[in-house]
Amino acid sequence: VQLVESGGGLVQPGGSLRLSCAASGFTFSSYGMRWYRQAPGKERELVAYISITGGTTNYADSVKGRFTISRDNAKNTVYLQMNSLKPEDTAVYYCNAGAYSGTRYNTFWGQGTQVTVSS
Repeated sequence: VQLVESGGGLVQPGGSLRLSCAASGFTFSSYGMRWYRQAPGKERELVAYISITGGTTNYADSVKGRFTISRDNAKNTVYLQMNSLKPEDTAVYYCNAGAYSGTRYNTFWGQGTQVTVSS
């Protein structure tokens, strides 16, 4: 099982980035997908969620209207489009997959990608 994030980097305030997370080794289309982030000295927080079909999405209040999560089940990839970035968006962003198999909850994590918003 692998989740590989990409697309992070340094961007100026007000700029945009698109994160990607490529999945392999499991049935991607059967898993809800989430983006989390963790800033230095802070706990990891949930940023966005997308259901298996993409029909349901949820966002943290801090990113609503600026971030958009999407998925392409044909490419086994989930995306996070981040617009109007702010310095407080600086964090390591992690991709997460989760689904129940019977009563067992299976979850997988990527290694993270650094996003730095600074002038």
